[in-house]
Amino acid sequence: MTVSSQEKDPVRSLWRQGLGVFAENRLALVGVGIFVLLAGLCFLGPLFYHTDQVHTDLTKVHLAPGAGHPLGTDGVGYDQLGRLMLGGQTSIIVGLAAGILATAVGTIWGAIAGFAGGWVDSAMMRVVDAMMSIPALFLFMLLAAIVTPSVSMLIIIIGAFAWLGPARLVRGEALTLRSREYVQAMRAMGGTGGRAVRRHIVPNAIGTVIVNATFQVADAILYVAYLSFLGLGVPPPAANWGGMLSDGLEATYSGYWWLLYPPGIAIILIVLAFNFIGDGLRDAFEVRLRRR
Repeated sequence: MTVSSQEKDPVRSLWRQGLGVFAENRLALVGVGIFVLLAGLCFLGPLFYHTDQVHTDLTKVHLAPGAGHPLGTDGVGYDQLGRLMLGGQTSIIVGLAAGILATAVGTIWGAIAGFAGGWVDSAMMRVVDAMMSIPALFLFMLLAAIVTPSVSMLIIIIGAFAWLGPARLVRGEALTLRSREYVQAMRAMGGTGGRAVRRHIVPNAIGTVIVNATFQVADAILYVAYLSFLGLGVPPPAANWGGMLSDGLEATYSGYWWLLYPPGIAIILIVLAFNFIGDGLRDAFEVRLRRR
């Protein structure tokens, strides 16, 4: 029992050190706070601030911010604050799901390619290189124009092409890890390649994976905004911040500034939040790996 506790203590100590480094990063904590506030506004706000985001009301078109409508109304009478909450739900859900999907696919692809090496690695990475040579936004626009946009479809479209970056990162980690003594020892004892990938390559590359996942989420939210800004997002009455930004840009020329700034600021804040969190996690994992 004593030996077991002593073996676990260094691991716990490393995690505490990493958590301490993350907690010392003020921007990372600011990022966490911004995300919590925005997520709370979007998912909990509608429970307390009830608006009709399905039926239009042409008697309340383009009302300025004031009593009853803190952020005014848009061109079809939707309450802008309620719209911001609804749009935030779509943007955050698609961003998180697509980022996680891209990271998972990229991790598996890169781990297998890096560990296998040889012609398998060459063939798999040529696929990655070929796909990366095509502008991602062009592919997103093409697919979004072919299929009917929906939340699930946006997740699949973005996740299906955003995994290329994580694949290259994890592949580089796998090339280094496969030559480690514990991996070689496992193979010498008859361990399979699949077991090596599951038990050693992926777990030891988890720092790179988690850090990259935060940036993937931020990129996915931006891609959703890009597509929606170009009119290829989820159709009404669904909403997202990119579509609101597109509508607000046109309305701003008529003086309806409240339709542009709230979604624009929300997009900037959520992307900054995930980038701050990613920087904090990177510092935390670097300390853990350096002291291991």
